Parts: sequence; C-alpha cells; structure tokens
Amino acid sequence: MKIGKATVPRSGICTSDEDTIVVRGNDLARDLIGQVNFGDYFFLLLTGRKPDAAASQVLNATLVAIAEHGLVPSVQAARMTLAAAPDAMQGAVAAGLLGSGSVILGASETAGRLYVEIDEEAGRRNGDLRAAAKAIVAGRRERKQAIAGYGHPEHKRRDPRVDALFQVSQQAGGGQRFVEIAKVVEEVIPEVVGKDLKLNVSGAIPAVLLGVGYPVAALRGVPMLARTASLIAHLNEELTDPIGFALSYQATREYEYTGGQPAEGGR
Repeated sequence: MKIGKATVPRSGICTSDEDTIVVRGNDLARDLIGQVNFGDYFFLLLTGRKPDAAASQVLNATLVAIAEHGLVPSVQAARMTLAAAPDAMQGAVAAGLLGSGSVILGASETAGRLYVEIDEEAGRRNGDLRAAAKAIVAGRRERKQAIAGYGHPEHKRRDPRVDALFQVSQQAGGGQRFVEIAKVVEEVIPEVVGKDLKLNVSGAIPAVLLGVGYPVAALRGVPMLARTASLIAHLNEELTDPIGFALSYQATREYEYTGGQPAEGGR
C-alpha cells in the first residue's frame, strides 16, 4: 500500500558529491559557512530562499523571545530524564520536545491559523477586520476552543515580549497585516469572550512571522527550535548542578493518592 503519490524518494533541500555539499542551491562550504547566521540558515532550509533584512531580523527576534522560560514542564521533563540517564542528552532533549502540543509550544501555530482564517474572512466581508475577527472568535467560543495567543497567568496587562516583537517588525519593515489582525482580536475578545485577555508571545510570534513570508504550517517549528537551545543549556547545567531528582522528590512530597482502598479482611 502506498501513502501519498511519490514513488521515488526525493528532496529539494540537500545533495552532495565527493567534493561539494549543496544546500538549497548553495555551496555549503563556500556560500554559507561563515556567511549566514543560524536563523537565516534555518529560513533558507525551510523556504528555499535567503531571508531579506526584515525576515532575518524578525525571525531571529522570535527565536530569542521564546527560547527560555524557566522550569516549564518541558524543561522539567528533560532535566529529570537526564538525571535518570546522564549519558543520553539526546534522549533528554527529545523528552523536552515531545510535549510540543497545543498547550506548550504549539500555540503559535494555532494562533497563526486563526489570523489566516480572519484574513480570509475579512476578504469576504469587504475588508472589515473587526467583523471578521468577531465572527471567527465567536465560532471558536461556540466550539469551546481556546483563543490561542491570548491570556497569560503572569503577564496580565500584556506580555512584554509582544510590544518588543512588534517594534522589531515595524522597524525592520516587516508586513503589518497580521500584527493588525492580532491587535483587533485582542480588542474584540472582551466583547465575545467576556474576559480581557491580552496578547502573549505565542500570539505575537505568528503575527510578525507571517508578515515576512514565514509559512504557517511550520510556525510550531520556531518555538521548538528556540526551546531546543534552552533545553541544551538546562541540561548542561543539570550535569554540573543537578536538580532532576529534586523535581521528582518534590512531586512525591506533594503526592496525594485518590484511589480506593482494599477491603478489610482480604478478599
């Protein structure tokens, strides 16, 4: 049984021969090593084109913004995994990334798809962004879906990373269409949801990236790539100042058994 239409393995990303390594049409040794930073190289790998100045600044800013966030669940999972298997950093990094879903690290993709849907709906409403945003957000609420990219347990006024990213985008000359959509959603949420939920970094990241041509389907990759750097830093620290077992012990101290008890007298 075949999955998909391809019958020959193929890729447009990389090839090599005895003398040359080619990545997206560029000679790796001659044109890329020492010539591009890692964020720009990632953009090239992903899209097949080198980023312009705006895309470069915006992408690198988002990677910096989302890389580190303390002892979040993914970091705890990674550190506890390394504590149990200190010879396998790759397994610990993988443990930290496996939870990249709708709650942790995946909200940027969900928010990005929301913005694209609103943009398309506005086209059907003669450009009325506010009406489009209200309709799409209301639909999410009716289906009991969270509005990804809005609300934060700590930053109630607005995540400080939001304005920083928006400023980078504007100064770099990035497209502002999706930034505008993100702000409009923030404006209509109190009316539709009944709560004043402010933009967080997961809402800002797709707003600025979509404006520089970043593909919506790969939005989750940005926080995953950024968080990988943070995980490696935490795991390096874990090797010299271990807390993995302390995290486990703390969970054991707080543990409450909620199951039943065996009947007295045996069977």
